[in-house]
Amino acid sequence: MKSSRAEIHSRVYRLPELRFEDQRLTSFSGLVILQALFAKLQLPDRLTSCFAHLGRGMVIGLPTIALLLIVHLMLGYRRLRDLDRYRADPLVARTLGLRRLPHVSTVSRCLARTDREAVSRVAGVNRALVLDRLEYAALPRVTLDFDGSVISSGRFAEGLAVGYNVKRKGRRSYYPLLCTVAQTAQVLDAVHRPGNVHDSNGAIGFMRDCFASVRQRLPRATLESRTDCAFFSDETATFLHEQGVQFTISVPFECFAGLKQIIEARRRWRRLDREWDYFETYWAPRSWPFRYRVLLLRHRVHLLRKQPLQLELFAPYTPGYEFKAVMTNKSGSARHILLFHNGRCAQENQFSELKSQCQMDYVPTRRLAGNQLYFLSAILAHNLYRELQLCTHDSRRATKPKRPPLWILEEAATIRHRLIQLAGRLTRPQGRLRLTLGGNELTRKEYIGFLRRLKSAA
Repeated sequence: MKSSRAEIHSRVYRLPELRFEDQRLTSFSGLVILQALFAKLQLPDRLTSCFAHLGRGMVIGLPTIALLLIVHLMLGYRRLRDLDRYRADPLVARTLGLRRLPHVSTVSRCLARTDREAVSRVAGVNRALVLDRLEYAALPRVTLDFDGSVISSGRFAEGLAVGYNVKRKGRRSYYPLLCTVAQTAQVLDAVHRPGNVHDSNGAIGFMRDCFASVRQRLPRATLESRTDCAFFSDETATFLHEQGVQFTISVPFECFAGLKQIIEARRRWRRLDREWDYFETYWAPRSWPFRYRVLLLRHRVHLLRKQPLQLELFAPYTPGYEFKAVMTNKSGSARHILLFHNGRCAQENQFSELKSQCQMDYVPTRRLAGNQLYFLSAILAHNLYRELQLCTHDSRRATKPKRPPLWILEEAATIRHRLIQLAGRLTRPQGRLRLTLGGNELTRKEYIGFLRRLKSAA
């Protein structure tokens, strides 16, 4: 049906008059979906058990504050002061089981009361949620990626230290070590560390705990691991091999001049594809008791290298090529091993999403335990957005060499804008609570679909 211009266009002469009243309006109608998700996962009860040892002398308990932090981050806010922006929202208060939201100073004092045991229990809740999903999916193969991420801050907080920081040199920071699951794009666990430690500090014990927890839930699953050159050591390779984990580790050229000589002496390279050539050997440093399979690769590039010229003393250099060495105990083809190892770059995308959309890089208080609780709340917010999609959508992908997620997942900001940040009105006609939204048909179908699938998955 064709419409005229008069039916489509309208003239605007003045701005409407503004009036602010308490009309029981909410800006986050999608919280009904998150409330159903929390009930399905029994998240409030799990958080209550985390703070049981701290007593119940407060009007608003620490479990409620922890849930408030998770909701705060899932709504897209960063600073604790941003709580004032939705203080009068009735649906936020209802999701938390409150009649009135606490003041910012109350939240800050509660974070100061948090201790290490509570932080450890919250980390256990996050780990249990991810393991429940892995056990329910019954995955035959689980890939765990390990890497550190810098969290900088300009304030003087407990545990901050000056260390490795490429973007903000000289600033104090934390340097947590995270373990992510490639198949579900979730964070399994994390170790909160000061910023002046090496990437591999405490890594073996952390890896042992992560692999043991997964193997306890999935005893028949094949475990895999991918790490960068910061984890390259005899202890790490021996531990992974003895645990039956299929691994790949980047080899640093700067520490082993023999690899440079091997590459420079090589005259015939095998063609892998249009960009990569390779050859392989069994090699290990002289101090190692065992040798492992090592892929030596060169990548065709069109840009001039901009690193300092002194690196030529340690790393091989040929105009038009970049070189890489990967140690592994896998038995697949060189192409699949290269794709598998390069797939760990997806972890950097997860770190970027955690920092930009779940505010993992923010340091809210001066107390270490409070900052750790905020850090874990950001991880839980990220994992809950993933869980919302995993339990309402079917797996659409098969296992591929790069180990991408088995589900087609959307970022937290996309779900937040599409489902959560929608206006609505809370009313009680005939004593029955009702949330009224706009008459958009697509929104109605999505909301009903999410709630129905969450109810059937419970």
